[in-house]
This record gives sequence, structure tokens and C-alpha cells, in this order.
Amino acid sequence: MRVVVIGGTGRTGTYLIPKLIEAGHDVMVVSRQRRVPYQRNKAWDRVVNAVIDRAKEEASGSFGVRIASLEPDIVIDMICYKEESARQLVNALRGRVQMLLHCGTIWTHGPSMQVPSTEDQPRRPIAEYGIQKAAIETYLLDEARRTGFPAAVLRPGHMVGQGWIPVNPVGNFNPKVYCDLAEGKELCLPNLGMETLHHVHANDVAQAFMQALANWSGAVGENFNVTSASALTLRGYSEAIANWFGRPASLSFLAWADWQKTVSPEDAVATWDHIAHSPNCSIEKARRILGYCPRYSSLEAVKESLTWLIQNGRIEVRPA
Repeated sequence: MRVVVIGGTGRTGTYLIPKLIEAGHDVMVVSRQRRVPYQRNKAWDRVVNAVIDRAKEEASGSFGVRIASLEPDIVIDMICYKEESARQLVNALRGRVQMLLHCGTIWTHGPSMQVPSTEDQPRRPIAEYGIQKAAIETYLLDEARRTGFPAAVLRPGHMVGQGWIPVNPVGNFNPKVYCDLAEGKELCLPNLGMETLHHVHANDVAQAFMQALANWSGAVGENFNVTSASALTLRGYSEAIANWFGRPASLSFLAWADWQKTVSPEDAVATWDHIAHSPNCSIEKARRILGYCPRYSSLEAVKESLTWLIQNGRIEVRPA
């Protein structure tokens, strides 16, 4: 089949595009400009690139038509952030594609009422990103169930992979946190360190997209959490990383009002965003319907990423 991937050179695309090529599909990647994937793979030599400025085309109402003109059998949309964007695409692709796979987010859950969170719980997003993605999800699933448009939504967690810094044990992206744990320095956690993070390796997200393609009848009209099997508490995450570096974790705790004053405003915003959600998601639906089986636990994914970052000089640590 001809598969058009919108935004295919990002984190998931780095792993997904080679899988699509190896499965025998003709693959076209649509992006605003040519970008190099995080990891080189010879499969990329067989990819057709289409340079299309989505924002510009959507402003003129022609983006969906441009995608339809590529004559795809399957469209995978990795970078849709507004409901209107989804509407333009659906209106142009209606009756012309076998499937539209949308990359959503676990942020559509909002704060959990019961854990692990399942897809049938009400969506209660609390941040603008989650609110917009929830609106897209509601629209696409309604189109699938009401009009038969073949859409499905996959909701990744905190993405991890070689080439970028994972969400760290205080819920932000400051690499110094890993350095402090590696060097045995005290790490202060917000509150009691019992809030949660739910990572997923980008390769496992790519696997989920492939499984959705392979299980069309089960996937269409449905949404799926795509994370590792288990979430991590900030405290447990900190202890595990310190131990990996051969150190005992030296932890202290401060209430949020005091803790946020100990970090930069940027780091405080990122931490609050993560601990306010404290995601803990069930992947049972994806296991049962799609056959999704993540290769990596959260810690395994993070350790692989940290190993790459250290080996490539992106993070400098002095372990025990």
C-alpha cells in the first residue's frame, strides 16, 4: 500500500518509517522541510519526500487536498494539533483512504480518577495541548462511528529514544538531574515524590502503529493508550537511576510551593505539567485488540537513551 506519513522524521517516525518499508509499503513522508531522522537506516533511501508547509496550506484550505493528491491508501498523521486541521484532512480523504491513523497523547486523560487509566474513562484534559488533542480525538472517533470514516487514535506516553533527553525523575528535561544522581548528590523531589510518569520507547510506539495497520477491523473507531507496561513514581525512578550509576539515592523533599523556587521557571512549568497529570495508563486494550507488546519497560527505555547521550557527549557524568 502507499502510506503517507505527515511529520515522519520525528521521534516515532525514526522507527516507524523503516518498519513500513520493511513491510513492503511504498512510503511518502510529508514535512515542511527535509530533515534527517534521529537514526540513519538504509530504508530511508526508499522513501519519497514531499515538502509541504502544513500551516501555510491549511491557512488557504488546501492541505487536505494536497494530501489526497498524493493518492494514499493509508495516512498517518503525527503532527495534527487542532480540530480544524483534522477536519480539513478528513473532508479531503473521505472515501479515498483505507485508514487514517492519528497520533494522540495520554494528556487527553487529564488527571486520573482511577489507575491505571483506561480508554473508556471520561476525558478531562487540563492543559491546552491536551484539550486540543482531546477535541481532535472526539471528532475523529465520532466520524468513524457515525459516518464510517476509517480513523483510529493512538495515545503515546512520554516518548523515549536515542537522541533526546527523556523526562527526568523530577518531571522536566534538565540533564543535570541525571548528573546529580550519577554523582551521588542530593536530589530534591516535589512533595513526597509519589507522582507518576509514564514513558514509552519510540520504537514501541512505532510497533503500535504497525499493529493498528495489521488489525484494521479492530483499530478503526477506537483509541489506544500506548505506553510501557508500568508507570514510575518520581521517587522510584530516582532511586533506580542512582542505583544504575552505582550510587544510593540521596533524596530530599519539599512541598510544591517551596520546591518550584529551587529550579528555573522553565523547569518548574515542565514539572508541574507532568505531576499535575501524574499519568498511569493501562495498555490492556492495545494488547487485546492490536496485539501490542512493548519491548521496553520505562526504565529500560530511559537507560538506553541515557547510555546513548553519555556515549555521544550530550550528558557528562562522573559515576561511582
